[in-house]
Amino acid sequence: MCLAIPGKVVEIVDPENHLAKVEVGGVKRNINISLLDAVEEGCYVLIHAGFALSKIDEREAEETLRLLQEMDSYEEEFDQYRSSLD
Repeated sequence: MCLAIPGKVVEIVDPENHLAKVEVGGVKRNINISLLDAVEEGCYVLIHAGFALSKIDEREAEETLRLLQEMDSYEEEFDQYRSSLD
């Protein structure tokens, strides 16, 4: 199953090419933010296939991660996120 997972934008890496570094569970990765307006450091976004699909607030991000962990879905998604760094 593929899910969008929440991540926190920690850096705008390349504004011209719409790339930002996000952190998910301690892992940082560059993603494309071109589908969204006004993304800045500190924002939370839902990530799928390397793209930020929507902005969410911190409370919603934390609640989503909590629910994914309870469903045992989070580890599989996190492993896929981590393995895409290779």
